[in-house]
Amino acid sequence: MAQFRAFAANVMVNGQTVLAVVKGMGAFAGSGSDILSRHGIKAIDPAGWYPQQAWLDAFQEIAASIGPRTLSQIGMSIPNNAKFPPGIDNVEKALASIDVAYHMNHRGGEIGHYTFTKTGERSGVMVCQNPYPCVFDSGLVEAMVRRFLPAGGTPKVAHDASKPCRAKQGNSCTLLISW
Repeated sequence: MAQFRAFAANVMVNGQTVLAVVKGMGAFAGSGSDILSRHGIKAIDPAGWYPQQAWLDAFQEIAASIGPRTLSQIGMSIPNNAKFPPGIDNVEKALASIDVAYHMNHRGGEIGHYTFTKTGERSGVMVCQNPYPCVFDSGLVEAMVRRFLPAGGTPKVAHDASKPCRAKQGNSCTLLISW
């Protein structure tokens, strides 16, 4: 499964999450709104639902016209804009909650998964099997680590180069995480 292609045609994303594109673009928020509008997403209602493919098309345009770093910034804004389950108070719970939150913010068909596995006291692996760009997922995961970072921790999120990557037509991306 390549990035930027919804797994199912009827999948929708909630407006609160879509607004993360605009908020994540900071000074370029107007450009984000224009790009979303070109893909049929206008007058975003935080309680509304929008076609995931249109949102992914906007992501692809942002990557091509502004650059992939912006997609990382958008990913980093998701934890501040999307709905997450209650009771999260540490990095492990935060990373494990990404899949739950992902499903809370999408509906209408198969969307994929985020699978977190703890590998050490302050390390883990996240397998991202979804249609979002790799740099977006890296930003999202890093933001969750930073949000719940214990004292003295240093967040690090990197692609596992030995695994397949969606940017190279793989079915998933694997992120190595430490804090």
